[in-house]
Amino acid sequence: MSSPPPYLVSPLLDAAGVAHGFFSRAGGVSEPPYATLNTGPGSDDRPEHIAENRRRCAVALGVAPERLMTAYQVHSPDVRVVDGPWANGPEKVDAMVTKTPGLALGALAADCMPFLFAEPKAGIVAAAHAGWRGALAGVLENTVATIVKLGGKPENIVAALGPCLRQPNFEVGLDLLETFTAKYAEAERFFAPGLSPDKRQLNLAGFGRWRLEAAGVTQLDDIGLCTLAEPDRFFSYRAMRRRGEADYGRNLSAIALK
Repeated sequence: MSSPPPYLVSPLLDAAGVAHGFFSRAGGVSEPPYATLNTGPGSDDRPEHIAENRRRCAVALGVAPERLMTAYQVHSPDVRVVDGPWANGPEKVDAMVTKTPGLALGALAADCMPFLFAEPKAGIVAAAHAGWRGALAGVLENTVATIVKLGGKPENIVAALGPCLRQPNFEVGLDLLETFTAKYAEAERFFAPGLSPDKRQLNLAGFGRWRLEAAGVTQLDDIGLCTLAEPDRFFSYRAMRRRGEADYGRNLSAIALK
């Protein structure tokens, strides 16, 4: 039997007593360009390799492989409350919330933000995938609102951000600056000058933390690692483009009530 793959943990989530992990690309069976722990069914990797990689992650979290859930992520603000594995395949949502022990909720990412949440007093956990579209559309605030609907309180929520694309590696055009400031004038502070006058560098992680603070979450943790800065450690869409590869794997971040 293979050993569980290595993963990172959040001190705040650890203190909250929930099983969780921010997995890297190490410890799996996939071959290049998916080497080795690709957990994304949306990739063109061999299905049996993806299944084995996900099984290893489930074992590491102490749940049955069929109880490790990920969604069909579409960069939306949509959140779903779940109490068991998908009946008809993954639904098109970007965040999941549960009160069911032994059910691991995962966010798949390869530059986007993976956020894990726990409300230990109410016995609730959640996972959210947030690229710039989802973050701007409100997926993080909606995740907090859903936790509150299930009986949680914002001040009791612990949120942790895993590896993602970070400033200064997140270079964007002026059109994205305009898109953000059209909704939040204050968002301009998350854009630094780029390498040329028509470029800006987006601090999406800072924007995500700001939106959670606005939703009343004060217990925030951040792994602080950049996927593009460490492409041999984490899957990165932008690194794939730079290398001229045809496809890319996905990093898994997952959480479960014990």
